[in-house]
Amino acid sequence: MKHKIAALFGATLLASPLAAQETDLLIGSTSASSSHYGYFVAVGQLINENTEGLKASVVETGATLDNIRRMGRGQIDLGLVTTNAVQHAVSGTNAFEGNAQDLRLLWVYTNAPQNVVVRADADVDNLEGLAGKRFNPGIKGGSTEATTEAVFKALDLSADYVRGSTTDIVGAIKDNRLVGYVKSGSGPKLDGSTMDIAVSTDISVLGLSPEQAETLRADMPDISVVDIPAGAADGIPAYSTWAFGVGVAAPASMDDETAYQIVSVIMADKTAQANAMAALAGANLAQMTLDYGTVPLHPGAARWFEEQGMELPAKLMAK
Repeated sequence: MKHKIAALFGATLLASPLAAQETDLLIGSTSASSSHYGYFVAVGQLINENTEGLKASVVETGATLDNIRRMGRGQIDLGLVTTNAVQHAVSGTNAFEGNAQDLRLLWVYTNAPQNVVVRADADVDNLEGLAGKRFNPGIKGGSTEATTEAVFKALDLSADYVRGSTTDIVGAIKDNRLVGYVKSGSGPKLDGSTMDIAVSTDISVLGLSPEQAETLRADMPDISVVDIPAGAADGIPAYSTWAFGVGVAAPASMDDETAYQIVSVIMADKTAQANAMAALAGANLAQMTLDYGTVPLHPGAARWFEEQGMELPAKLMAK
């Protein structure tokens, strides 16, 4: 009888939560109307299906700056960041002046052109034409908003800024209460929310002039100037705009093994991420991370890159 009790007691222990503990991870994303939100849903599924002891859930947030602040408060475990904003956060500059954040990069998954989208009937043909027009500089609290304002200041541009969520702004543009907005693209294509507007409203995209592009290259080294080929959407010609990388960061306190497992499954995946965001089909996320990363990699992430024999640039190495 004693042996039976001991056996039953042992079985109970094996089946208890203590024997099969999972680490719950909250992933900060962006507005649910954005194509980037769908990408993070795919990331969460990859983590849940391919890692040992990790359980991820995706939460809708106000994008980059909101995610950085939430990570600082311990409210989320990893999240979407742009490469310029996370560099500001880690160095304690711009919106994080005197309040440096202890974050590390996990990976970069796309380079996000910042598209200045306007109604075709707004009679606005260039960026200067936005002066006095009701215009949204980007989702409230997000990196697009902050970067747009910095770009406009550098180029001596102005607009009558209207703040709001992507859903609110898309509705206002459709109703002709706003002339347009700035929205991150999906690689060389316009974002899903912009395509939603285009279903019922003719749109155009305002590009940088050569002089404006040169000014940004000289005065804003934390962003890139990119040339978008014709076809970002039907009828949209080629244009130049500003861009930054979009990736995932985590607090430096994240366990090294957790970071390693996450990065390993992300880099091994060949279909799920591309299915969620078509622009990622054939994308080399490892090389993109090396090219666009602006802050040190998390040690767990760095371990994966080193195992692949990849040489890390100085900016991605822990100081």
